[in-house]
Amino acid sequence: MNEAEWQVRIDLAACYRLCALNAWDDTIYTHISASVPDEPGHFLINPFGLRFDEVNASNLVKIDLQGHTIGVSQYPVNVSGFAIHAAVHAARPDAACVMHLHNPNGVAIGIQELGLLPISQHALRFFGQIGYHSYEGLALSPLEQDRLIGNLGQRPAMLLRNHGTLICGRTVAEAFVLMDTLDKACLIQLKAQAGGGEIHMPDAAICAQTHRDLLGDGQPEGALEWPALLRKLDAIDATYRC
Repeated sequence: MNEAEWQVRIDLAACYRLCALNAWDDTIYTHISASVPDEPGHFLINPFGLRFDEVNASNLVKIDLQGHTIGVSQYPVNVSGFAIHAAVHAARPDAACVMHLHNPNGVAIGIQELGLLPISQHALRFFGQIGYHSYEGLALSPLEQDRLIGNLGQRPAMLLRNHGTLICGRTVAEAFVLMDTLDKACLIQLKAQAGGGEIHMPDAAICAQTHRDLLGDGQPEGALEWPALLRKLDAIDATYRC
């Protein structure tokens, strides 16, 4: 294993642990996948049956787009659970990390007909850049894969109606930071709605300008936040690095 793959393994394991700390895990379900550097068509994913807080760099499983294990692993993978990831990775070479979660805030906003409203600075990160995919049941058929990819387009985020959230990141760090931003945007909207009264909607031009400002120079997000998040994990439990 080369150094580049090991670093991605550490980052991906850290992402799983951070999701567990944020209570975004769903026992042993949902997945976060990452491309293996310099190995086209190969990806890392969590061992099926382990909790997110049990994932570490060495027990991540390497698989191909069909969910077949590459090399030797004592752990199985959830091939049907990887179907969404496989479709996104195949269609989006820029998506080095794909996160699909059942975080309650995202599920709740995806249930709402209007979806995510541009009512907070967190939500404005996704102004005009969030897709929606209607619920079609548990099984993801090839035809639904095509529809899902079409609804995602080149956007970084999607709400799967009645189901969960999807984030595409150019790095693991970017994927996590975007998911964190989306989750907070959804929570803020739910709190605003629960408070009653009329919701103030910012001017569309201000929303568009704020979105551009938040994107900055267009480089992958998370570069500044990720070291701080790893320090947080190291202070709690550094075994994700093993």
